[in-house]
Amino acid sequence: MHSARKTAMTLLLSLVVAPRLRAAERTRAEAEKVTARVLEHAIVIDTHEDTPQPLLEAGYDLADPASPYMVSIPKMRQGHVGAAFFSIWVDVKWPQGGLIQRALDLIDVVDEQVARHSDALGLATTAEAIVRLHREGKIAILMGLEGGHMIRNDLRVLDNYYRLGARYMTLTHTANTDWADSSSGKPQANGLTDFGREVVARMNRLGMMVDVSHVSDTTFYAALAASKAPVIASHSSCRALCNQKRNMSDEMIRALAKNGGVIQINFYSAFLDEGYASAAKKVSRQIDAAVAAERKKYARQGRQLPWTEETKIIRKFTADIPAPSLGRLADHIDHAVQVGGVDHVGLGSDYDGITSAPRGLEDVSKIPDLVTELARRGYSEEDLEKILGGNLLRVMRQVEQVARQMQNEK
Repeated sequence: MHSARKTAMTLLLSLVVAPRLRAAERTRAEAEKVTARVLEHAIVIDTHEDTPQPLLEAGYDLADPASPYMVSIPKMRQGHVGAAFFSIWVDVKWPQGGLIQRALDLIDVVDEQVARHSDALGLATTAEAIVRLHREGKIAILMGLEGGHMIRNDLRVLDNYYRLGARYMTLTHTANTDWADSSSGKPQANGLTDFGREVVARMNRLGMMVDVSHVSDTTFYAALAASKAPVIASHSSCRALCNQKRNMSDEMIRALAKNGGVIQINFYSAFLDEGYASAAKKVSRQIDAAVAAERKKYARQGRQLPWTEETKIIRKFTADIPAPSLGRLADHIDHAVQVGGVDHVGLGSDYDGITSAPRGLEDVSKIPDLVTELARRGYSEEDLEKILGGNLLRVMRQVEQVARQMQNEK
C-alpha cells in the first residue's frame, strides 16, 4: 500500500476504534451552566464511603450540621449526591472470632441512620430503588462489603450479608484471603482458588457486584474470567498517573471496559499524586510505630484501636504534606476515559476512609466543583451523567439480570 494511503487508513482506523473524545474546552461561566443543568437530573453515585466507622465508633449522626466528617446529610445535599455505598469494613487485623459481629454492628448503625432520617434517606438494594428514591427527593443508601475475609470462607455468610443489603463485595482488603490475593500481599492463590471461583459464582447468582479494588493483578484477571456479570473497581485510580499497586494499569482498565465494568476513581491524595505518595512514604514508619503503640494501649484494655483514632494519628504526621488539586483527580478521570471509554468510569471517593483528599474536594459537598472542572474540559452533559452515576446504574442492572438468569436455570 502506498505510504500516504497507508497513513490515511491508519488515522481513519484510529478514529473509529479510539474512545470518543470530548469537545472543546469551555469557559468557567459556561461550565457552571452545564453543571447546573446536569445536576438537575443526574443521579450522582459514590460507590465508596467509610462513614459507618464514625457512626459506630463515635456515635456520629449523619444529620449533624456541624459534622467534622467528610460525609453528612447536609453535605450530601449540597453535593447533589443521589446514592452512596456505605462501606462495611472490618480491619484484617480484627480478631477472627469477632469479624462477623463487627460487620453486623456496622450494618446495624447504617440501618439505624436510615430509619432515623427517613425523610432524607432510603435504603436501596436495586438500581430501580436508587432511581425511585432519587425521584422522591431522597438519598439512596446502599452497602458494600470491603474485604472477602469477612465471610470467613463460608458462602452461607455471604448469602446473609446479601440479605442484609450488601450489594458488592471487595474480594480482598489489605491482606490475602485463603482464596484470593491482595495487592498488598505476596502471591498465594495466584489469582483465585477453586473456592474463590465459587465465591464469584455465588455473587453472580445473588446479584452482588464483584469488586476488584484492593486485589492483586492476577486476582483481577481471574475475577474477570470467572464472573458472568460485569465487575467494578469501587475505589481505584490510574496507575499510569500514580504508580501505586492499588491503582489499575491501562491494561487492566481496558480489560475492565471489555468486561462491561466500571472503574470508580478514588479521591485519596496518595493514589492520585506521586509527590504526595512519596512524601507520605517518608513518614510511614513513624505512623506505623505510633499506630502500633496505640494498638497496644487499647489491647491492654481488651479493645481494638478505633479507625477514627487511627486516622488522627495519620493526619498528625501528614498534615504538612500539600494535597494535590482537584484538577489532578480530573486528570485520572480523563485518563480512564481515554483508555477505557466514557462508559466505564465513575466516582468512588473513599471519603471518611482517607486522610487526605484533593484541594477543593475536601468533602462530599464539593462534588459540583468537580463536575464544573470536567465540564470546563469539554465533557458533554450526556457523558457527565454517565460518569456521575449512569455507568454504575447500568452495571447494577446487568448484574441483577445475570442473577435472574442464573436463578432461573435448573
